[in-house]
Amino acid sequence: MIYAPLLLTIYFVVCSTNDLVKIDEKPPRDEDSFCGKADCSLYGSCLDCKFPECDYGAILTLNCTTKRQCAGQYTLQKEAKCRYCWQTDIAEHHCAPVRNCSTLATRLFRTTCQVHQWVICKGRRAFHKNVRCNWSSGYSWWKAMFLSVTLGGFGADRFYLGMWKSAIGKLFSFGGLGIWTFVDVVLIGVGYIGPADGSLYI
Repeated sequence: MIYAPLLLTIYFVVCSTNDLVKIDEKPPRDEDSFCGKADCSLYGSCLDCKFPECDYGAILTLNCTTKRQCAGQYTLQKEAKCRYCWQTDIAEHHCAPVRNCSTLATRLFRTTCQVHQWVICKGRRAFHKNVRCNWSSGYSWWKAMFLSVTLGGFGADRFYLGMWKSAIGKLFSFGGLGIWTFVDVVLIGVGYIGPADGSLYI
């Protein structure tokens, strides 16, 4: 009985480790190769700005220096918020989409995000972020709904969504004599039935 808690702990750790998304621990570097052809004063990616000790959200006037890739190195002042890059608003960074996962999953998936080139912030401009599964493989809710209403008795809606086994059963039962068809119209309408690959409707 003494070993039971230990075995449960080991099992939990192993299962949790298997659930982790395998990624590189270090985010990629910021893309600044374009700085040699751009007006560096307009892009945070092309500037090295020194942030003093400050409170989050405070508006600061920073002394910034253009990077070596720029046409000429010079110092200028820029106004920016006191915050790390991972604290930027959603509209100020973009993240790599998480694919091959179920959108019904409750756990979060780790992905790589990067702030837009014009944003000025502290720390690494590329960072990891935990997000919900939100990928789409091109299935349309309107098309699924249309097929369910018009050809649902033949299983066209389930064939379209990739549910081959239940679609064949629906086809040979003529939509469960109308009952199955009606149920599917309701379930697709409220979003309970989605693509078989776990993606979102477009």
